[in-house]
Amino acid sequence: MPNQRHYTPADKLLMQVNSALRTLLPFSGSPYRASPAKTYFEGEMSEQEERHVAGLMRINHTGEVCAQALYQGQALTAKLPEVRDAMEKAAQEEIDHLAWCEERVRELGQRPSVLNPLFYGLSFGMGAVAGLISDRLSLGFVAAVEDQVCKHLDEHLKQLPIADEKSRVILEQMRIDEEKHSTTATSAGGLKFPKPIKVGMTLLSKVMTKTTYHI
Repeated sequence: MPNQRHYTPADKLLMQVNSALRTLLPFSGSPYRASPAKTYFEGEMSEQEERHVAGLMRINHTGEVCAQALYQGQALTAKLPEVRDAMEKAAQEEIDHLAWCEERVRELGQRPSVLNPLFYGLSFGMGAVAGLISDRLSLGFVAAVEDQVCKHLDEHLKQLPIADEKSRVILEQMRIDEEKHSTTATSAGGLKFPKPIKVGMTLLSKVMTKTTYHI
């Protein structure tokens, strides 16, 4: 296309830095959709329940940080324009989840994990490497990661106090979106990972959840 803009390596680097800052700095990511919890009132919970929910939502916020980094890394190295566009669109949708989770964590009197920059860097690197190897691997990685996220969301939904409708509606909408991302990546030709790789990914995700629940 004659009017299509071509970015220099310096342009791309600055764009990635901007994306990283929008992901990691407090309240810097503006959601495209309002939080589903906006129309719900805060339910009565004990102090212990509030701390537990805040820990769960901190885990989910870090998960969205990882998702942003993964998609941004893949978009940087994807070979096919349609795959790159799909990664960028998915990253935009994940910004909603990122903002919703951060808002909920702070409503509960807590803050996001201090380990987010570390997990961002690791996820960005994995996404970039997957994109360099092949677009099919990159898409397969997306599907596998989103499947892991859906499992975490299912577990967290079971643990929420009955009174906490605000967190529940957020996680339910996230669950719908993440499943859609997984299905889209598979339909686009993503590789299906063998069970040993999925087991390894599960173990890595447990490390993330155990640490970010507390810090």
